Amino acid sequence: MPEIVETTIYRLDELPSSAKDIARDWYREGGFDYDWYSFVFEDFERICNILGVQLRTRPVRLYGGSTRQDPCIWFTGFWSQGDGASWEGYYSYAKGAPAAIRSYAPIDEDLPRIADALQSIQRRNFYQLRADSTKRGRYCHANCMDISVRRDSPTCQDMTADAEGTVIEALRDLACWLYRQLEKEYEDLSSDEVVDETIAANEYTFTGDGKRFG
Repeated sequence: MPEIVETTIYRLDELPSSAKDIARDWYREGGFDYDWYSFVFEDFERICNILGVQLRTRPVRLYGGSTRQDPCIWFTGFWSQGDGASWEGYYSYAKGAPAAIRSYAPIDEDLPRIADALQSIQRRNFYQLRADSTKRGRYCHANCMDISVRRDSPTCQDMTADAEGTVIEALRDLACWLYRQLEKEYEDLSSDEVVDETIAANEYTFTGDGKRFG
């Protein structure tokens, strides 16, 4: 014989503290299956343009069979050894990058340092340095970036002794900066305050022990 079972359901703010934590954990486990990092990526692309970095792109298939070109940015995080971010692309001198990056990100401390380092080493090499970055291996951190540096001199003049190391360090520092922004964004989105707001906005309901209902 069929039976009717009654269940009392609750909004998040109606649950006791221990059940709220269970409800929040439920959301965090499956609540990030979307491109939550898209704003950080867009910001990074603008910063790359200022600094003289052109990111490679890769085709991504969309529903319906069409494709779009996404930047070659890779990351994993944020709790395991080996986590980090990297990118693939090309670097060349960008005139006025130090001033432009200070205007774009006036309170950031790392980006001006990166821009200054690239500006200084380019000046010593008559603004002829170029670099190509690719990712190797299965990890995504900055040290997985293979960066080749050359000098495009019409007279075949060699680059200064410190040029290769300086450019590689600056471009890897840029990847580390990206990872910190991704980590901060993730921490903000997974904070109790933001999770509570999202659960409330979606009108999710739970049983008394904090388990998702429905």
